[in-house]
Amino acid sequence: MIDFKALAQKYGTPLYVYDFDYMTAQYEELKSAFRGRKSIIAYAVKANSNLSVVKHFAKMGSGADCVSIGEVRRAFLAGIPAYKIIFSGVGKSDDEIREAIERDILYINVESEAELGRVELIAKELGKAARISIRVNPNIDPKTHPYISTGLHDNKFGVDLGTAKRMYIKANNSENLDPVGIHFHIGSQLTELEPIREAAVIVADLVRSLEALDIELKFFDVGGGLGIKYKDEETIKPYDYAQAILSTLTGLDMTILCEPGRFLTANAGYFVTKVLYEKQNGEKRFVVVDGAMNDLLRPSLYNAYHEIEALTQTQEETRPVDIVGPVCESGDFFAKDYPLPPLNHNDLLVIKSAGAYGFGMGSNYNTRGRAAEVAIENGKDRLIRKRESFDDLIALEQEFLED
Repeated sequence: MIDFKALAQKYGTPLYVYDFDYMTAQYEELKSAFRGRKSIIAYAVKANSNLSVVKHFAKMGSGADCVSIGEVRRAFLAGIPAYKIIFSGVGKSDDEIREAIERDILYINVESEAELGRVELIAKELGKAARISIRVNPNIDPKTHPYISTGLHDNKFGVDLGTAKRMYIKANNSENLDPVGIHFHIGSQLTELEPIREAAVIVADLVRSLEALDIELKFFDVGGGLGIKYKDEETIKPYDYAQAILSTLTGLDMTILCEPGRFLTANAGYFVTKVLYEKQNGEKRFVVVDGAMNDLLRPSLYNAYHEIEALTQTQEETRPVDIVGPVCESGDFFAKDYPLPPLNHNDLLVIKSAGAYGFGMGSNYNTRGRAAEVAIENGKDRLIRKRESFDDLIALEQEFLED
């Protein structure tokens, strides 16, 4: 059990707390699910990019799925080797492409014909052959929130099958491109297995058609997206996930590359916030806390559900309440009509499943410093990111103040 009261007293609030032992168990279960094949588990750094989190996965042998050159740099700093780093994302700048090629990472995931042309040109300027994978959009409905769906033609990600085949032929004929992999990712928070299997079937068939053209790919990149339990979702077991994918690869000798993020970190994370006061507007009850939408955006952005536990001594019955923060926006809430008992000043709320897309999506809106981050491992706590001070917030502006 994590002693959130002791942690809040030691580090202050609002506060992110991460259970590294839970992350270890999740990683090992997924890695074990693919044990019958050569595989690389490439942690999706965007889920939680704290250097200590990335390093924790690096020590277990993880690779890194990165969507900016900043994340690539984080992966290197955390000790992930170049041959396990991939660079994805729709909008890579020339400078980012150049650095990725110079750093000799495993491959660049290419999202369009235009991008392939930029990669080829930059690789030619550098006198190198850039290893690439092409992100295929299989047009499969992932049955998830529309904001995190990525595998339909309505989404901005990847290319259709015909375009992908044309791009592979071009890359195979280029002196400055080395096609080594194929990639698909149909969405995040996936809780149904069939769309994943259907997408894998489509992409595996494309691999076979490329082999007929003497284009031999080494990596079958299945993306990430394994869903987790926030409330009452029925989730996919890693073993079943792996078997569904492996069943589509008959006759193909390829290394599986998987890019989990949320699955590894979401339920390892907790956001701890302190009650400032209760407020009643007519029939409407509010609890105002010191955390805000700038700290944890998911409820405001997606209307996402997070389980919330009140650390209070009261035995009184719960009543519906809106849990809101200090930010000057009506959208600044963690939950609406959530059942909680009466709360007093300095009582603590623990918002669960906050280890993915929590701190990383934070901001300094309203000139609010971001929360501290703490790791729990083997029963011991340690600070892994200091709380931001006002001086931190103005550091890049102050020198430009005119007299």
